Amino acid sequence: MFRRILIANRGEIAVRVIRACRELGVEAVAVYSDADAGALHLSLADRAVRIGPPAAAASYLSGDAVLAAARQTAADAIHPGYGFLSENHEFAAACAAAGVMFIGPPADVIARMGSKIAARQLASQAGVPVVPGETPSEQSDEAIAAAARRLGFPVLVKPSEGGGGIGMKRVREDAALLPAVAQSRREALAAFGDGTLYVERLIDRPRHVEIQILADHHGHVIHLFERECSLQRRHQKVVEETPSVALTPALRARMGDAAVAVARAAGYRNAGTVEFLLDGTGDEAHFYFLEMNTRLQVEHPVTELTTGIDLVAAQIRIAAGEPLKWPQDHVVRRGHAIEVRVYAEDPMRDHLPQAGPLLLYRQPSMPGIRIDAGVVEGDEISVHYDPMIAKLIAGGDTREAARRRAIEALRTYPILGIRTNVPFLIRLLEHPRFVSGDIDTGLIDAERQALVAGLDAEPPPEVLAVAAAENRNGVGGHLKRTVPDPWESLQGWRG
Repeated sequence: MFRRILIANRGEIAVRVIRACRELGVEAVAVYSDADAGALHLSLADRAVRIGPPAAAASYLSGDAVLAAARQTAADAIHPGYGFLSENHEFAAACAAAGVMFIGPPADVIARMGSKIAARQLASQAGVPVVPGETPSEQSDEAIAAAARRLGFPVLVKPSEGGGGIGMKRVREDAALLPAVAQSRREALAAFGDGTLYVERLIDRPRHVEIQILADHHGHVIHLFERECSLQRRHQKVVEETPSVALTPALRARMGDAAVAVARAAGYRNAGTVEFLLDGTGDEAHFYFLEMNTRLQVEHPVTELTTGIDLVAAQIRIAAGEPLKWPQDHVVRRGHAIEVRVYAEDPMRDHLPQAGPLLLYRQPSMPGIRIDAGVVEGDEISVHYDPMIAKLIAGGDTREAARRRAIEALRTYPILGIRTNVPFLIRLLEHPRFVSGDIDTGLIDAERQALVAGLDAEPPPEVLAVAAAENRNGVGGHLKRTVPDPWESLQGWRG
């Protein structure tokens, strides 16, 4: 086992990895930019090293600065979390060259699976179905357009590199094709430095279902079942759950086997996720390989809650050379789990990110609820990074029990000082289509008006009551109680 691990990240995932290190008896080294000089993860780590100014490019995205911090603290390994350097194959290779273990897959695997084109080819060669598509060797706008016409509308024009829906364009008619290709290439070049494009058939109203896998250095590969990630906004996941109501045992087994086949074909090691598009439900549904995420996922807690397997600890143990201790038939799942991402954003203004101080911040505490957060009251939500405040994970014996717990926890989650998406999340979990399980990747866009109507109104009475009571009684015991009574300083609801 490692003696000391440096966590090359911030916020809730840095806190999560530090806690796993503590449970394993491993020293944890935190890094921080000037914007995070007072962040929660620093107070939890054994050591902390400044790596640069607030801009991510000069700090958390600087492989040189992170490796310098690892050398300075004699860290044996680096855990990248997700985002930032987690899927940067050049950084993984630099870690290997420096004699520091990168807690993730090998650099060549990251590079191969980071190319959507190469990943599709690998999946197809492994016998896993892919969405029909083409990658023209001649990459002119006209050649891409010709490939789209051969497939037939509607189509998706997609960059080979990157993720998060950047550069992805839906095209339903020929007149929109060339402008969409040109815009996709511009966005891909700006975001990823690579304008390579491919086209694939657009599946209307698909579900997005992913399979968690673990692979060690001894030839063992297992899957830990699926996560349903269909509730998305601009290709960014908002709510995740497991199990998926769309999967039967037979379909689940086929998708799990396909994910393991992709991982084996890639020579994968460590934790990863194979993502699929699902067309239909039940045994007659068709699934198609979408991509592989060569890192820990934001939504990993729902898998942990239902399988009892600590994925971060598993990552560390695999990187240290230990074999997996669970054969596939020993991996069992119990109950249901739902995760929602709590963001500093304004749903009424097209989810515009918010920045500012958390004047009041109270995490709900109740049975079946887990909060993964990287903030405490008084912290500042920075303009420099992703505005996620926390993840709320609810577990229950059934989907309905987990759904009700998630709603109740959100209703008693007072956050003042900035707007958040908490009211939007409550509305989403109460939507009839979510209640029935009739969800797909287009639900939020299709139901946007109903989901945001009236969200400028007063917060739920439960939130007001909890906030008022805790401020009167001084309840909380958080690290930073900088404002004695926000009700004296705030004019109206800004939550």
